[in-house]
Amino acid sequence: MGVETATVIIVIPLVKMASSQGGVGAVPALSNHHLSNGPHWNPGINQHQHHLHTTRSLDRALEDSVCSGTLNLSGRKLRDYPGLSYDLTDTTQADLSKNRLTEIPPEVCLFAPLESLNLYHNCIKCIPEAIINLQVLTYLNISRNLLSTLPKYLFNLPLKVLVVSNNKLLSVPEEIGKAKELMELDISCNEIQVLPPQVGRLRSLRELNIRRNCLHMLPEELADLPLIRLDFSCNKITEIPPVYRRLRQLQHIILDNNPMQSPPAQICLKGKVHIFKYLNIQACRMDKKPDSLDLPSLGKRCLPQPLTDRYTLLYHIRILFINWVVRALNANWLTTNNNTGMTKHNLESRLKVLLPDDVGAALMDGVVLCHLANHIRPRSVASIHVPSPAVPKLSMAKCRRNVENFLDACKKLGVSQDKLCLPHHILEERGLVKVGMTVQALLELPASKPTQLSAV
Repeated sequence: MGVETATVIIVIPLVKMASSQGGVGAVPALSNHHLSNGPHWNPGINQHQHHLHTTRSLDRALEDSVCSGTLNLSGRKLRDYPGLSYDLTDTTQADLSKNRLTEIPPEVCLFAPLESLNLYHNCIKCIPEAIINLQVLTYLNISRNLLSTLPKYLFNLPLKVLVVSNNKLLSVPEEIGKAKELMELDISCNEIQVLPPQVGRLRSLRELNIRRNCLHMLPEELADLPLIRLDFSCNKITEIPPVYRRLRQLQHIILDNNPMQSPPAQICLKGKVHIFKYLNIQACRMDKKPDSLDLPSLGKRCLPQPLTDRYTLLYHIRILFINWVVRALNANWLTTNNNTGMTKHNLESRLKVLLPDDVGAALMDGVVLCHLANHIRPRSVASIHVPSPAVPKLSMAKCRRNVENFLDACKKLGVSQDKLCLPHHILEERGLVKVGMTVQALLELPASKPTQLSAV
């Protein structure tokens, strides 16, 4: 008995050692031991057993769908619709995503109560006309497929959400304007070159994603929509139409990776508030409203036609300055002996404008101040460092140079020492009252009558 007991004691460690080292002899013994506990670990399972397991799982999913009205066949590598033997006509939600379907199953198009259909990540090349049978369908995701067109009849459905991103679409049909209830449209990551003006009829649209396409321009008709989120990043768009200032409900605008010229890149980088200020200024200029700046009237200066980008930039810089002065006046930053009303009157008289109400950009890079000095006396500041689309933000060294050049110009023009601010008042925004006094003193100097604007 003692020998037999010793034999048992010796064999058990050998089996454990073999299993831990991946020994060949141990695998059958361990797999047989665990088979009785369920299919948690089946290294010896064959392909036939796996197929039976998958089939049983699929059958269970279809049986559950009959009772629940929710069909979930996602991620099963299906090439064909497997539900022919089941009555699923009462299905309200169907998820066939992440399979290998080459078409929308005709049987699915007969699910009259279907409200949501997810076909994400398949190999579908077209949408059949039978889809018009789904007259209560409000959600359709057919992204990451092989669609090259969207059929006209698709927009006769009461869709509220349509996601067709990551396909091969070249255009959007005009019939999209019929989708009056559409609230979210995602046509990103396609090859669309033009959006039809009919998108302006989508009066319920809240979110529009046209990211990563081949768009060169945005339709003005979008301006009247109740958009909350607009993403047109990664396109070839150079201009935001000024009418987009009417998008009053817009909370998120995403426009990176576009060759933006209007607004310039440095304004786009500052975010939505600054973009909309720019659009308002553009609209005033185009409409020639009383509060717009009529550029040729400034000291009766004449610009060569057509306007170059240099003069356009200078025009907007001047408007930004005027806006800042208005803010300063309203906040009592300009503390001079004259009262606020007289100061405002002097500014309007000098610049030949009616001052607008909107607030301008910061002065800390010195660009606006240098141009103001050149407005009072051309070439007062001979060289001005300005941002560019490639380098939208000046280095601190260039900002300091601009500010120092501005203050030097003020001295030469006759601003007294006691009214001159210091560089850190501008660069660090620590002395707006002092900056205001300097600006006010500069505006009170007599202006010359130049023949052209200073160069940027």
